[in-house]
Amino acid sequence: MNNRINFDDYRLCEPAYFEDLCIGQKFPIPSRTMTNAIFAAFQLASGDNHPVHYDVEYCKQHGHPGLLAHAMQVMIQCAPGAGMFPHVVDASLIALLELSGKMLGPVHAGDTVYPMLEITELVEQNTAGIVVLLSTVHNQKGEKVFDGNQICLIKKRPM
Repeated sequence: MNNRINFDDYRLCEPAYFEDLCIGQKFPIPSRTMTNAIFAAFQLASGDNHPVHYDVEYCKQHGHPGLLAHAMQVMIQCAPGAGMFPHVVDASLIALLELSGKMLGPVHAGDTVYPMLEITELVEQNTAGIVVLLSTVHNQKGEKVFDGNQICLIKKRPM
């Protein structure tokens, strides 16, 4: 009896290669309400001890309705692994090459964020290609609070 697991049986979708991707293709990431527990976990993981991220009274004294999310705490909501993109490129992902981003508005404890990845550029190379993903986060009011890019290197289909 073979006790080995066939991991192909557990794929969430058919694998794609560089040639299968197209500009405008979107990869939504599930929404998340930014709870006090998420703020505490990020503070612990990041080591960021500024009171604007953990002291509600300090935040109120500085004009915020509640805890203010760290910019990187918002940026990580666009982690490709939180959505379908890495499952789509499972067999072809070589590397994440670059991350960039800009905060456009505040995210407070209690806000719900809606992250999205969208392919905006495809640059073909010999055996692989560069995929540029626009990374955005909107809040529950529909306001864009984060805008950035992620650049990945994706294999071309084997011959």
